[in-house]
This record gives sequence, structure tokens and C-alpha cells, in this order.
Amino acid sequence: MSFELTLLIWSVGLAFVQMLVAASGAILQFGLPDFAGNRESLPPATSWAGRAQRAHRNMLENLVLFAVLVLVTELTNKNNAMTGFGAQLFFWARVIYAIIYVIGLPWLRTGVWVISMIGLILIFLQLI
Repeated sequence: MSFELTLLIWSVGLAFVQMLVAASGAILQFGLPDFAGNRESLPPATSWAGRAQRAHRNMLENLVLFAVLVLVTELTNKNNAMTGFGAQLFFWARVIYAIIYVIGLPWLRTGVWVISMIGLILIFLQLI
């Protein structure tokens, strides 16, 4: 398995962990009976639980882009040092992003998000 595919698998693992953290936060905030229901009248989560949910949603949005780029890289056999670096940049920035978002550091969070986007751009540039 290529390095980029390995980081894609780890990114899926990160998204899974983020889902567990977000769900745990919501359960702590609302209680298991309310969270296990249909949640139609459940207000949005607040504090770190809300930030964990938003960080997870953001990861899912960006994971789609990363997955497409990595899979196209694999299909076209265009793996190289730059695609590997871009994948590393994306993955590690997303790990840091998740932590910073839950802690609640907005400007630093945005900067780390930009770094993860640079990782995507580096992979994209190897494909065009």
C-alpha cells in the first residue's frame, strides 16, 4: 500500500475518533436518552461538544477532497515525494486542527486549516 493510501486510511480513523468525541460530548451535554432519540427538538450542542461536532463535520467535508486526490494519484500512478508530503501535511494538520478546534482557539484553527489545504493543493498540482 502506498504512503498516500496509508494516510488516507489514518484520516478515516481520525474522522472516526472525531465522531466518537462529538457523540460523547453531546451525550454528556444532553444525556443518553435525549441523544438516543430522534433529536428533532434537540438544540445545537454548545461549548466543546458543539466545537467537536463542527470539527467532525469539517473533517468529513475535507476528507472527500483528500480521498479523491489520493485515489486519483493511485489510479494514475503519480505518487511522488510531493504527493507524499501533501498527504502528510493534510493528515497532521487535520490532527492538530481537531485538537485546536475542540479547545477553542479560532485564529490558530484557521491557520492550521490553511496548512491542510496546502497539502491538498500540493497533491492536486501533481495531477494536473
